Amino acid sequence: MAEIKFEEALKKLEKIVSDLEAGRLPLDESLKKYEEGVRLVAACSKILEQTQKKVEVLSKKEGAFALKPFEEGQVEENRK
Repeated sequence: MAEIKFEEALKKLEKIVSDLEAGRLPLDESLKKYEEGVRLVAACSKILEQTQKKVEVLSKKEGAFALKPFEEGQVEENRK
């Protein structure tokens, strides 16, 4: 699968899920949609893993590395 943006992949995946849940597709088309969905999930997972690694690198301070769980509102506090 060619490089795809996360948001685009997620939008396509949501459409596939909606189509499959509707149950109106013939079996062969449902299988094709399912296979495409599996590829999109893999692409999204890869993008998220790469993004997490970038965040970990950016979080490194003074040669010491400590992962901290992201907390809601943390971004707003850091902007002040």
